[in-house]
Amino acid sequence: MKNTSARHSKVLILGSGPAGYTAAIYAARAMLKPILVHGSEPGGQLSATTDVQNYPGYSDVIQGPWLMDQMKEQSKAVGTEMIEDHIKEINLKEKPFKAIGDSGQEYTGDTVIISTGAQARWLNLKSEQEFRGFGVSGCATCDGFFFKDKEVAVVGGGNAAVEEAMFLTKFATKVKLIHRRDKLRAEKLLQKKLKENPKIEIIWDSVLEEVMGDKNPKGVTGIKIKNIKTNKSSEMKLHGLFIAIGHDPATSLFKGQLDMDKEGYLITKPDSTVTNIPGVFAAGDVKDKIFRQAVTAAGMGCMSALEAEKFLSSKN
Repeated sequence: MKNTSARHSKVLILGSGPAGYTAAIYAARAMLKPILVHGSEPGGQLSATTDVQNYPGYSDVIQGPWLMDQMKEQSKAVGTEMIEDHIKEINLKEKPFKAIGDSGQEYTGDTVIISTGAQARWLNLKSEQEFRGFGVSGCATCDGFFFKDKEVAVVGGGNAAVEEAMFLTKFATKVKLIHRRDKLRAEKLLQKKLKENPKIEIIWDSVLEEVMGDKNPKGVTGIKIKNIKTNKSSEMKLHGLFIAIGHDPATSLFKGQLDMDKEGYLITKPDSTVTNIPGVFAAGDVKDKIFRQAVTAAGMGCMSALEAEKFLSSKN
């Protein structure tokens, strides 16, 4: 059923990870009555993260979904209106900005904060998905600590994979880098550092076939890989597997309207969340491919709300 009356707000927030929720908290406290539209699985990448040890303020290990739930409840408590809908189209070329949801509902905003995030690319093997959060990870800086004195592997061959492998040597006794080609795509300087590191072994021309593990307690015990030149499969014992084949920012909605780089990340002014369209702001992993942490996303969410408030007051 089509609902034709548009829902208007001074600040329309799209996306519900740490960036979106923090933007909502600051906008609501500034009496801007924000509307936050989120999909059917709110909370972004943290909703699929189990143990979180690096979010400031908690001395005990906390759970990613719990942290997102707390941020959501805090956003609501200070006056954010939360709506579950999937935005299918948006017009940023006219004021007020207009978005249309799958429900047929129209949303308009004097400002828009985009915090739709990014998703780690996965190989989409059944066994990989089964052990996600139980030894299989897409983020070494988030989860490397859990593999102290253990053996791990990284899949990938670009800068991200090489950086993750190097970072993991701080904790793991051995890091195997598995790459499907016979040379890496990473920058030469990074490759040099990688090859000089005695803890890292590169396994060329190989692809992941299966993640092996225990059911109780759930955890990875090894992997099966295949050499694509010889077609031979082999198994290796390890405790952790990191998939580092890139991220995809959720920005297809904004193509042709907002400036983005060749990978699809939104471009903002330095030290700012301001995009090329005045009144439209981008915060979190949708514009950040360097840090990708909950705390930096939350920081950008705060920035975007403060910049939106300043933009609105300059218009009045």
